[in-house]
Amino acid sequence: MERDSSDEEDDRENLIDQNGRDPKPTTTTNHHGSSSFEISSVGTDIHARIRRKCGPDKKRLLATLLPLVVIIVFFSVFDVRRIYQGIPTVSFGSSSTSSAVDNRMRESELRALYLLRDQQLGLLKILNRTSPEKLNSNSTSPSPISMQEFRSQLLMQIRMNRQIQQTLLSSHRFGNASALTDENVDLELSGGFSLCRKADKIERQRTIEWKPKKNRYLFAICLSGQMSNHLICLEKHMFFAALLGRVLVLPSPKFDYHYEQVIDIQHINNCFGRTVVMTFEEFAEQRKHKMQIDRFICYVSTPPCYLDEDHIKKLKSLGLSMGGKPEPAWPNDGKPDEQKKHFLAEIVPKFSSEDEVLAIGEMFYADVEEEWLKQPGGPLAQKCGTVIQPSRLIMLTAQRFVQTFLGSNFIALHFRRHGFLKFCNVKKESCFFPIPQAAECILRVAERANAPVIYLSTDAAESETNLLQSLITFDGKTVPLVKRPVHTSAEKWDALLQRNHIHDDSQVEAMLDKTICAMSTVFVGSSGSTFTDDIYRLRKDWGSASVCDEYLCKGEQPNFIAGNE
Repeated sequence: MERDSSDEEDDRENLIDQNGRDPKPTTTTNHHGSSSFEISSVGTDIHARIRRKCGPDKKRLLATLLPLVVIIVFFSVFDVRRIYQGIPTVSFGSSSTSSAVDNRMRESELRALYLLRDQQLGLLKILNRTSPEKLNSNSTSPSPISMQEFRSQLLMQIRMNRQIQQTLLSSHRFGNASALTDENVDLELSGGFSLCRKADKIERQRTIEWKPKKNRYLFAICLSGQMSNHLICLEKHMFFAALLGRVLVLPSPKFDYHYEQVIDIQHINNCFGRTVVMTFEEFAEQRKHKMQIDRFICYVSTPPCYLDEDHIKKLKSLGLSMGGKPEPAWPNDGKPDEQKKHFLAEIVPKFSSEDEVLAIGEMFYADVEEEWLKQPGGPLAQKCGTVIQPSRLIMLTAQRFVQTFLGSNFIALHFRRHGFLKFCNVKKESCFFPIPQAAECILRVAERANAPVIYLSTDAAESETNLLQSLITFDGKTVPLVKRPVHTSAEKWDALLQRNHIHDDSQVEAMLDKTICAMSTVFVGSSGSTFTDDIYRLRKDWGSASVCDEYLCKGEQPNFIAGNE
């Protein structure tokens, strides 16, 4: 049974574009018919061109990397000869037996030639990426190769060389032929350095204190999209509440989502050492004789606060009265996704008020102090890694799932599909990739991460995930794609959710998926997805982010794009 694990909108209105992504170059593959054993000259050319591109400050690093290219020559040429020299001569009793062995050897040799051709093309790709003629301002040219990617490509060629050795040896079933290959070659040549180490932690540069004044409240209104959008909206409301010295009041479950089931509210207050956030029920208990929103300011003016008549009725049904009509903060800003940038000097005077209860409508689209907001841990002075994090029940359930199915080393993939085809294709650079192309991108990450399993968070149809699974093979082995199974009484990893009767809540399931992804060794996300963005936020704040984290097929365009309606 397929689960929809993404909690985003189905249309483009509720998804945000990933500004600042790398351009999508098309990598040119050189198909010259040069010999498979011209690796020495290719390696020298690579070193020289990278040295010119990188400058003198990287000469020492490149001098270290050059021997790796030479070692490729050693394994590609010397080891192949050693294979034939090391195989003992065997006499066969009949011509039929001899013929069968000859056929096996020919098949192995053809397979090895095919792999050598692949190795040649892989090295030529590296060469093309370091060619000065290619590295110009034209958007279709390959982007300069980084040291990290250069190491990854070398390791890939070394592993392919071992595969060639094993292919040639596969036709010889006599003697200890396996001793001729070195299973530890990867470890020795990589120097024990993990290609997917943890990303360096970035220290916060600027924070403010959150010290609410007595009897001053900010009522959060978040209506655009689904849970991921709402959490981004809440994060911005928290920033405004700190700037204005107010306690943030979460919406009622009758008006919005049931936040208490999804995020840890007590954790938020503990991070600040005081009450800075309260539930609607707690607010109602304190204000039972004065349940009124004194002033209502719309950050998004069109449509006003994203409020319609139905939502206004829901607010009134909660016992809230309105002290006045909603007023626009920025009447000239236009549509929600066309909001202008606003800064601290504008915000404080615009939203400051002596009214006890202030409501601000729809902050998801607010473009305000983005660099400040996106710091690891956020813009507020607090003692925790992250402020908005999954509830305790979800955290424990995610840990139990990882212990049961995944272990400490796994890749997580958020593979957004539902509603994404149309959304991506109207963008300048589409983010909806054909399954075979997506599989190639995933395999490149698997090559670097060397993880035995991939956790799959997706809303894709089973026909798509089945095809994807069939294409995810590495070193001749299938890399399993693991999804959360349907609950059975025999499995106890989700017992906490069952016991608290929240196992069927779609937002709880979505947050559980996010939490598992945030715990992974390496994460691959979907560009343009706020679900992916929230996972990146958690990984950054928890310190679990990897240098191999990336958007699916980053730097590429789909190799086929359908027309628009």
